[in-house]
This record gives sequence, structure tokens and C-alpha cells, in this order.
Amino acid sequence: MKPIKFVNFIVFAAMLGTATSSFAWETTEYWTPCVEGVHPYGVPELMIGNFFSVDKSAMNGTTSFPSDLAFEIGVLPYDKIQMEVGIDAMYPSADPYMFNAKVGTPEDSLFKGSPGFSVGIFDAGTNPSTTGYDIGDVVIGKTIPYLGRLHAGYYYGNHAVLLNSNGQPDNQGWMVAFDRTVWNPGKAWLDSLVLAADYASGKNYIGGGGFGIYFNWTKNISLLTGPVWFNDTGINGTWKWTTQVYVNL
Repeated sequence: MKPIKFVNFIVFAAMLGTATSSFAWETTEYWTPCVEGVHPYGVPELMIGNFFSVDKSAMNGTTSFPSDLAFEIGVLPYDKIQMEVGIDAMYPSADPYMFNAKVGTPEDSLFKGSPGFSVGIFDAGTNPSTTGYDIGDVVIGKTIPYLGRLHAGYYYGNHAVLLNSNGQPDNQGWMVAFDRTVWNPGKAWLDSLVLAADYASGKNYIGGGGFGIYFNWTKNISLLTGPVWFNDTGINGTWKWTTQVYVNL
């Protein structure tokens, strides 16, 4: 990661957020960070995520990804402008540490019925030649009655690192996402079930998508699980199954 580029982007994001009011990803929908929501102020979140293959034909050295140990926290005490920062540790990996940040404004904060909006950076790694993806993204989202939340976004990363399996730059694309609470018993043993799905274009390691269920055991403990597939199997291998546990402290 180049510190100057990272700092400049965060300053730009903060200015843009003021004007308008998850791999080491920001708050994610499922596979992509295509969600306009920002983590609440002062609430630390811990996450551990795994992506592993259940395809026996995938015994080619790419059957699973490194485990992701992540920490995220909201850092702005405002209602109309919010910001989160985070760090992920990817093990086993030669350069395990990745950083992210996002500034956003929630739905209805600009005017009644206004969509949510966010701008952020993710996968800002410590090695400029291997993990310095420095991917910026812009996302807009809106809750549609009886349907759920819809999100759409655009991402742009470091062309020298964000490549396809042929070694050619493929450093930008679009994203879409959806989530909806499908069951809300509000019981001691289960708070709610949320369906989530998303997709990112591009033949790079981000390109792909999936769908799954958030089992929100309580308002502060969740399990996300389901399949993920990829646009370029030369980078990520065959489809994976993910399990992600989130704990708000």
C-alpha cells in the first residue's frame, strides 16, 4: 500500500460525504462490498471468514482461501455522515494485512426517501506489488417496500496489481446486491434470517458472486453461509462455500 494514495483517498471520501449530506473489504453484502451501509459508531466488530471447496475435482492447490480475521469499527458520531475503518489478517499469507475504510450517508438522511450512498477503499495491502490493490468503490442503495434493499456500485483498483489470469489489467467493474429479511421471529434462539446475494463484474479476483443466508442468532452475533462462484477460475479456482461469523462487541 502507498500511504499517500490511501490518505488522499480517505480525505476525498470525507469531503464527498460532507458535500452530500468486506478479503479486506469494508462492510460487505455477501461476496462483494456492494452495500451502502456503514458500521455503527463506536461498536467494534470481529469477523472470521473461510472459503473452501466442496468440489473433489478441484484438487489443484486452490481448494481454499486463507482464513480472514477481521476487525471493523465506526468512527464518526453523526447520524447523517458515518465512517468505518477496518483491518483484516489473512492467514496463511506472505503479506497478511489489508486495510479498508468507508464514508457514507444512510437512507433518508438527505431528504425523505433519499437513497443511501457510500464511497470507500478496500484491499489496501502492505506490499505494493502483490497486495496493493487499493480499490476504490462507490455504492448507492435503496430499500424497496415488500422487495428488500437493492444496491448498485462501481469499483476501480490499481491496474498494476488487479489483473486477470492472463496477467492483463482488469481493474474496474460494476457491482449489484440484494438483501431481505425473510423471517423475523425475534426469539431468544433466533433473531432473524436474512437472504443476501451479490455479483461483481470483471475477470479478476473480485469478479463473481453468490447467495446465502444470514442466521442472526442475536442482534450482535451472526453466521453467514452459502456458495460463491467466480468469473475467472484461473485466479480463484472453482466455486467455494463460505462460512462467516460476525460478533459485535
